[in-house]
Amino acid sequence: MKKFLKIILWTFLVLFILINVITAFHAYKFTHFYDRGEVSIKDNSGKSGWDKTREILFGINAQKQVNEQPDTSYQKVILTSSDKIKLEGWYTAVDSAKGTICIFHGHGGKKSGTNAEAEAFRKLGYNTFQLDFRAHGSSGGNTCTIGYYESEDVKLAYDFVKSKGEKNIILWGISMGAATITKAVNDYPLHPGKIILEMPFGSIVEAAEGRIKMMGLPPEPLARLITFWGGTEHGFWAFNMKPVEFVKKINCPVLLQWGKNDPRVSQKEIDDIYGNITSTKKLVVYENSGHESLCKKENAKWVGEISDFLK
Repeated sequence: MKKFLKIILWTFLVLFILINVITAFHAYKFTHFYDRGEVSIKDNSGKSGWDKTREILFGINAQKQVNEQPDTSYQKVILTSSDKIKLEGWYTAVDSAKGTICIFHGHGGKKSGTNAEAEAFRKLGYNTFQLDFRAHGSSGGNTCTIGYYESEDVKLAYDFVKSKGEKNIILWGISMGAATITKAVNDYPLHPGKIILEMPFGSIVEAAEGRIKMMGLPPEPLARLITFWGGTEHGFWAFNMKPVEFVKKINCPVLLQWGKNDPRVSQKEIDDIYGNITSTKKLVVYENSGHESLCKKENAKWVGEISDFLK
């Protein structure tokens, strides 16, 4: 009997260690973006069975995306974080601007991925400032903390626009960009005129759950282990990254938008975030969209809602 119990205990110990090793690898890959050419990235058609198994066990390698140039002239801006990371942004001015909109992309994205939104904002009469988060696009660094340290990036963008004498600063973000805005407003004395949040996650744990579900794996306990290891590897307590709580600090009008077919951010997350916003607010659900650019997928509706909100 003792021998049997010993075997069971050793089996559980080995499984515990194995699961933690696997989730530690996944957490690293989830929060690390390689420079171009640093690793070999294969598309799905070129992956062998071992390649796919290795990704399930150890996570997926991701490279920084390369920005495409917008169809307009812009000022390239370099901002420097407190830990000396260089962040690249594009500032584009329009005549007789009504204000300036700071634009923040999602996890794994790039500032040119928001060119459609930026162009639409300029047509509505607003200057735009698009920023590559640290470890993304043309910015420096390789570590992404899913909005935790990136909140400083939002502050730097806000401060840059404010330094130009702008009085009407509006913050727009999608996915991680939206979540990061909530933390920046929670952490810093920012006073935007309005905020537009598109499909923000409720917490890093829920963001990890969404990613794991996309891989066809059970979210628990993997999501919490990935959250633990992701924060531990980068020196912060990731369980404190909770946009659902941060939105309580917002004291300006908020437009919250979400795609009904979103496989990553649940309706419960959106409802909880909306319920915790105490300022003037509006929730818009896009019936034909998922976790993607609402501007591109349902453009007419998006432009209409944005126009009404910015009046």
